[in-house]
Amino acid sequence: MTRADRRSTYRKVCNGCLMEVAGSAASGRTWRIAFLTLRDETLMTSSHTSFLPLLDNLIFSNSSTLITDVSQLPPHEVTSDVMLMLELAVGKTSEGPQDMADTFVKLCHLINGVSHRVGLEMNSSYWTLMLNSLGRMVELFVGKVSTREVQSGNSASIRATIECLETIRCICNTYRRKCSLSDIVQLVKFLLSVVEWSHASLYSPSYSSGNQRCAAESESKIPRDYSLWEVQTIAFSMIGDLFSSFGTSFQVDTWQSTIEVLRKVIDILASKTLLVEDNVRSRFYTALLDCLHMVLMDPKCSISDHVAGFVAGLRKFFTYGLSDSGRTQTMHPVANNKDNKLISPSLGLTESRKSESGPYRPPHLRKKDGPNILKSEAPVSLSSFEHNSSFVEHMSSDSDYSDSDGSVKNEDGLRSSKARVASIICIQDLCQADPKSFTAQWTMLLPTNDVLQPRNYEANLMTCLLFDPYLKARIASASTLAAMLDGAPSVFLQIAEYKESARHGSFTALSSSLGQILMQLHSGILYSIQRENRRRLLAPLFKILILLISSTPYSRMPVDLLPAVISSLQTRIEAGFPGDQTGLLALAISCLTAALSTSPSSLPLQEMILVEISTGTVETRGKPAILHTIFQYSEQVTSPMISFEALQALRAVSHNYPNVIVACWEQVSTIVYKMLRLTIPEVPRRSWDLHGGNTVGSAVEKVVTAAIKVLDECLRAISGFNGTEDPFDEKLLNEPFGSDCIRTKKISSAPSYGLEDPEIAKYKLKACRSGDKEWSEAIENHLPIVLNHSSPVVRAASVTCFAGITSSVFSSLSKQNQDFILSSSITAAVKDEAPTVKSAGCRAIGVMACFPQISHSAEIITKFIHAAEINTHNQFVSVRITASWALANICDSIRHCISMGLSSDSALIASLAKCALRLTTDGDKVKSNAVRALGNLSRFVQFESNLLNSASSRHSHWLDQMVQAFLSCVTTGNVKVQWNVCHALNNLFQNGTLRLQDMNWAPSVFSILLLLLRDSSNYKIRIQAAAALAVPASIVQYGTAFPDVVQSLEHILENVGSLQNSVPASYQYRVALEKQLTSTTLHVLGLSSATDNQALKDFLIKKATFFEEWFKVLCASLGEISTQSEADSSSNKSQKTEIVCKAIKSLVDLYEAMNHHAIAERFKKLLNSIL
Repeated sequence: MTRADRRSTYRKVCNGCLMEVAGSAASGRTWRIAFLTLRDETLMTSSHTSFLPLLDNLIFSNSSTLITDVSQLPPHEVTSDVMLMLELAVGKTSEGPQDMADTFVKLCHLINGVSHRVGLEMNSSYWTLMLNSLGRMVELFVGKVSTREVQSGNSASIRATIECLETIRCICNTYRRKCSLSDIVQLVKFLLSVVEWSHASLYSPSYSSGNQRCAAESESKIPRDYSLWEVQTIAFSMIGDLFSSFGTSFQVDTWQSTIEVLRKVIDILASKTLLVEDNVRSRFYTALLDCLHMVLMDPKCSISDHVAGFVAGLRKFFTYGLSDSGRTQTMHPVANNKDNKLISPSLGLTESRKSESGPYRPPHLRKKDGPNILKSEAPVSLSSFEHNSSFVEHMSSDSDYSDSDGSVKNEDGLRSSKARVASIICIQDLCQADPKSFTAQWTMLLPTNDVLQPRNYEANLMTCLLFDPYLKARIASASTLAAMLDGAPSVFLQIAEYKESARHGSFTALSSSLGQILMQLHSGILYSIQRENRRRLLAPLFKILILLISSTPYSRMPVDLLPAVISSLQTRIEAGFPGDQTGLLALAISCLTAALSTSPSSLPLQEMILVEISTGTVETRGKPAILHTIFQYSEQVTSPMISFEALQALRAVSHNYPNVIVACWEQVSTIVYKMLRLTIPEVPRRSWDLHGGNTVGSAVEKVVTAAIKVLDECLRAISGFNGTEDPFDEKLLNEPFGSDCIRTKKISSAPSYGLEDPEIAKYKLKACRSGDKEWSEAIENHLPIVLNHSSPVVRAASVTCFAGITSSVFSSLSKQNQDFILSSSITAAVKDEAPTVKSAGCRAIGVMACFPQISHSAEIITKFIHAAEINTHNQFVSVRITASWALANICDSIRHCISMGLSSDSALIASLAKCALRLTTDGDKVKSNAVRALGNLSRFVQFESNLLNSASSRHSHWLDQMVQAFLSCVTTGNVKVQWNVCHALNNLFQNGTLRLQDMNWAPSVFSILLLLLRDSSNYKIRIQAAAALAVPASIVQYGTAFPDVVQSLEHILENVGSLQNSVPASYQYRVALEKQLTSTTLHVLGLSSATDNQALKDFLIKKATFFEEWFKVLCASLGEISTQSEADSSSNKSQKTEIVCKAIKSLVDLYEAMNHHAIAERFKKLLNSIL
């Protein structure tokens, strides 16, 4: 078919189309005629001919009519015509840039008008064509922008660029519901390209060089909506929307490319001395930061390389919009209060005062502002604002920034505040995205001095919290501070240390910087809490304080800091809160609880409380005493939330300051009894003020449970509870090398004793000697009320009290009260159906099983075994854990009874062994207790086969099963299980009836111990493995494993300086490990002279030089000063000397027997040096 034929055919089709609409209204006729003609002409025009004149004549010359006419046409027809127009204008154009730019401007205007009147029906191919075409146009538009064009006011190119973006946004609103993820990714890439093109133009030499002031003035002549800043504003807004909707589905490359573009823009802003403050820039900054927030909400990979750069840029916005004359009006405390003296000035926690110094001003601004700038912009003292809070208190309402947010004088002020809020939120996002890397930015974001002094420059988060006039900015700052404290690694702030002179030269240690930061945070937060009255901000402030208290190492801070926190909180509590104060009061008391719960306990705080008690008054220095405040709110039965929090604070006092609680038992007993009576049906509950949807029953249950826990802590404090009374390991105490580094075991359930100071001894009141009176009172008055409570939680808390009794208190009680405790515990473990109550009963049984008076009673022990064994079958693992723990304690108690000459029931022992063997296949927590139980049994049972002793035969039957269970647990259990296996083998080796050398499993056991000693990452496991290897008393008992033991110990000693440790918490046990290695090595060397293994003899000769140097160091250490008493130190030194001499003598005998007399002589000299 020729070209003429095709043209004729197409005209017939066009005429047919026109006839179809001939009977209809003329609407759409203009559009159809224009595009039918366009299609006709394109068929007749050569492919090498430009289509721009054709588009100008047929389409662009009548754009207004076409836009008006298009709304009556079908969307699919309009979409097809638009795609044709794009293809002709962009894809088949060869004109110069100027002609193309003029045509593209008209094209953008037309497509933008059409897209707002007709919903274009897109598909993937149309979408790609649209983005590619608009992308080419935008690249040309943005590249044309120059300083000259801006100054002349010709903003057509920028207007066309914005129309392109508006077109995409309009189309995307309808197409996004059915588009694919690849289409969205394509759109993100298009928008990122727009940002990069416009960013390059903004900071290109032709745009940004020259007279910047002239450029800034000319920029203001351009309509606000048509600038490159507006282009970027729209682009960032669209990117943020896309990440909000599809961010979770984006791949790493898309996310990373977006982050890199954002980082590039932020870096440019960070390099600027000041940020431009106007409406256009405010909108741009807000869109940029909102976009960054959306991207950081779901990080796809590490941002550690970007954190520092983002923080540097985001800090610029902390005082954005508050500069120049506006700064002095807005930078002031957020509320007024007549009392400015927060806490002791010696701590540096009062407001900073600089009488003659002004804010820092960069040099170029000092010259411009003139000589009076310091006077006009000098920061006003905090106290100078106390008389006038109208600026803060009287504010107009705004949809986003209402609720007393400050007077919004103009739109710019509101927009700048949004930029500040967005920057603070981005800081929080960075903290949550990469907490570890973010810790390096603490010194950049938090103050190290003068926290209460307004900062015109180098602002920080505390500046925003204290001085920003907009409430939302202060709330965002509080939220970010909470995220920083909550997200910091647990050990990060523990290195903090406060020093008065922290700076030495130009270097400040990180620990000192953190100490200064923590001090300033305390000052600023407590200052705000004292003066703030807005509920929306007070609640976050209290939450920050709770996190701050829990993160601060008060033992490395000024001694008066913690008492100052307590006093400040008490002052605020007594001052009250506006409106319904229940929630805020509960938070304030929670802060009090956190402060009282800090560990280690504070000696000055104990002194402060004891002084209060000693005076016998409820007030000190004109203010209510802290205990009085806690007692007062504990009794508020009308508000269960307040009562619960106050009881928690009272429990913290009981746990951390037992000396205090001993002195006020009567008040505590009265309060607890009053709260426990709430469980009696006759007590009215109508007056309870419930919050948070709690029912009356659940509110009463929480308060009663808290009261019981207070009673439990008080009884433990009074009776001197220090944890389960496990008998001491005699071998450990008799080990001279190990006794130097015995560590005090911290029991979390035991009160914190040991705070003694002669200065406060005079304030101590008469304390209870045994606690029997208090326990008798609790047994007779308090516990009977709640032991049969309908709530399992209350019953469990009640039974748990019995797990805090000591053997001395128990033995001093009457027979009736003893029976009450025993029967209540056994009943709870056996008959109660609630798992929590069963578990509490088993724990109480496990504690009392260690009491001598209990272990000597076969009847009670039998009942305890029955209760524990039944609960080892329970379906709940929490019950099986405590039951197996009690079972292990019972086995240990029986071991000590037998060691004192008491007889045992072989059938009972066999049943215990059978139960423990079964539990070794349970979970790790149960398994560790089962292994401990088997180890305790293996210490005393008769394993030697004797036909006359049937019990020995039965015990020998489960010996192999027990050892196999140990070996299995080592390979399948966690570190606690492995430790218990080593301890159990230690007990097994000490059994005098066991012929270890005859056991076929002995080599495997020694191999396992050597493996753990060499390779375990846990030092405590290594220590226990080394201790077990030192148990066999003769070389015969080691059997064939003796050479391996000696060589392995030598290898470990030789490399002890390079011990690898993958568990940082184990480092504190390194010295103990070295001591135990020394003891074990000396033990086996003392036996080496009896060996007939030639390979071992050759090895000892080969390593003679190493052993000689090792013994020299060891002998020198015998004269070191010990921390023990003089008598104990002398005895310990004698024992050490004896062990060392035995080992050296053994080696001398071996070397002489091997005719190595020179070596023997060197060791004899060592021997003579210590004799």
